[in-house]
Amino acid sequence: MVQSSSSPQLHRTPLYLAHLEQAARLVPFSGWEMPVQYSGISKEHQAVRQQVGMFDISHMGKFILRGTGLVDQLQQLVPSDLSALQPGMAQYTVLLNPEGGIVDDLIFYYQGVNAAGLEQMTTIVNAATTEKDRNWLLTHLNSGQIQFEDLSLTLVLIAVQGPEAVRSLQAFVQEDLSQVPRFGHITGTIAGKPAFLARTGYTGEDGFEVMLEPESGVQLWRSLVEAGVTPCGLGARDTLRLEAAMALYGQDIDESTTPLEAGLGWLVHLDRKGDFIGRSVLEQQKQDGVTRRLVGLRMDGRNIARHDYPIVHQGEAVGQVTSGTLSPTLGYPIALGYVPASLAKVNQALEVEIRGKTYGATVVKRPFYKLGK
Repeated sequence: MVQSSSSPQLHRTPLYLAHLEQAARLVPFSGWEMPVQYSGISKEHQAVRQQVGMFDISHMGKFILRGTGLVDQLQQLVPSDLSALQPGMAQYTVLLNPEGGIVDDLIFYYQGVNAAGLEQMTTIVNAATTEKDRNWLLTHLNSGQIQFEDLSLTLVLIAVQGPEAVRSLQAFVQEDLSQVPRFGHITGTIAGKPAFLARTGYTGEDGFEVMLEPESGVQLWRSLVEAGVTPCGLGARDTLRLEAAMALYGQDIDESTTPLEAGLGWLVHLDRKGDFIGRSVLEQQKQDGVTRRLVGLRMDGRNIARHDYPIVHQGEAVGQVTSGTLSPTLGYPIALGYVPASLAKVNQALEVEIRGKTYGATVVKRPFYKLGK
């Protein structure tokens, strides 16, 4: 990790010089100096949808947890049942506060029992919430039983995504990546060095997220560039994830939203596990129904609904847009936003207020884009 000389408060990932080589446009993001685009957001977006692109996501939080009874302790912090995880499997889930609000969304990668006889998990968390998540986990896990290792500032994390992602990455990986299932992960070998490879991502496409030491990470990035993989920035990452209706923490979900309100009910396994933080709130919402829901919106024209724009029904503001963009794949504006549960049905006609005027919008099924369709 290299520090910024011009902005000492910003971190730079080990790939910083490689970004400069590709003429990346860099911007501050969650305490890091990160590439927002290289060749252009639309071009990078289409590279991922049609061929293969890669992202430097080294700014994300990276924790390794080891200990006896680790899964049992984590069960008390999330609404998802982790007990069925086998080595090489992963679970996307959320940390909850006592009010049922989302502290963060994250992925737990279960690595089984290590040579020391301890259960081991790797978890990747959002860059903006790394410190909060670290403190939350350290506060709620038994420090006498659980070892916590924070590698957020030391390791490289590269996401290789798109229809040709597996083929492109396979050229540099010793193990057979085709044998890794979706949401599976392995410890593989890249250029003779160990690497963590997970078949996960944030684009709606197939691909891998690769975690490795800085020197190996820089070598892999440059090798992928030479092999024709398109470097992509935060701009394309946002349009891709929005088309796939993947929530962005701090916009679409936060500590004031519950997973049931956010359309993440599939993460809530009330009938399969015991007590956990926030359970009573989710049980009540399950029983009574939620008062608001996150919905997908298709704008009727070419006007783009942006974050915090009011959602209007019959002349009254009833909700707010959380994310919005012009979809490069679909060719029309799409958005996410919260509305009263009574208005959250597909084909519901609504409006969005944009600079003092209202424009038509329709509630549509999520995701907006789905792999293979």
